[in-house]
Amino acid sequence: MFAAEGHDLILVARRLPELQALGAELEQRHRIRARAVACDLTGEAALSALANEVRDLDLDYLVNNAGFGTVGVFAELDAEREAAMVALNVMAVVRLTRAVLPGMIARRKGRILNIGSTAGFQPGPYMATYYATKAFVNHFSEALAYEVRGTGVSVTVSCPGPTTSEFGSVSGLDRSRLFRMGTATSASVAREAYGAMQRGRPMVVHGLRNRVLALSTRFGPRALLCAITGYLNRQPVAGTTR
Repeated sequence: MFAAEGHDLILVARRLPELQALGAELEQRHRIRARAVACDLTGEAALSALANEVRDLDLDYLVNNAGFGTVGVFAELDAEREAAMVALNVMAVVRLTRAVLPGMIARRKGRILNIGSTAGFQPGPYMATYYATKAFVNHFSEALAYEVRGTGVSVTVSCPGPTTSEFGSVSGLDRSRLFRMGTATSASVAREAYGAMQRGRPMVVHGLRNRVLALSTRFGPRALLCAITGYLNRQPVAGTTR
């Protein structure tokens, strides 16, 4: 969507061949420049180097989209992977946002789009760390949106629900009851998030069902929310149909 509107791009992720292929496709289709940067944002040294680099660029946009989740009982999950999730879902968002925001404010121009989640509106048993990281992204983004009022800069958080992407298969959530209830397409989520960012909206929740569910978390008892979320997140035992 950025490329279609003529914006040059810096694409950052771990897998360089895929990034380079995407960049080449976008350059050919939209006549823009796309630079691919291979970076594991869970590593402090790599994240610090990237933050220092983008700090010196006059970026008009920043999209913090990288993230992953895990499914299972927290006490049984790999401790290093849980810590890496916090580093990626939280610290990368903080460091990169802090790197570009002062320059945007000084130029009185810029938009930041963070990808939160409807998961951030309630606790999430069997995905405890992931839900907590998305609660941080949601609240962090809303607070920054308030702070930058009147500066010419906007901060938007997109809060999609279950979405068809690699996230489901990598986390294992694609086998959960939550995903079996239905997923949105990544394209529809991207379109809504992009439009909300361009309009300077602080938050957008994708889809009517997700908006209703997000609103209901304000009124439901916390114990009930935990029970419902835990039921939806937990993978059914093999051979069961419920």
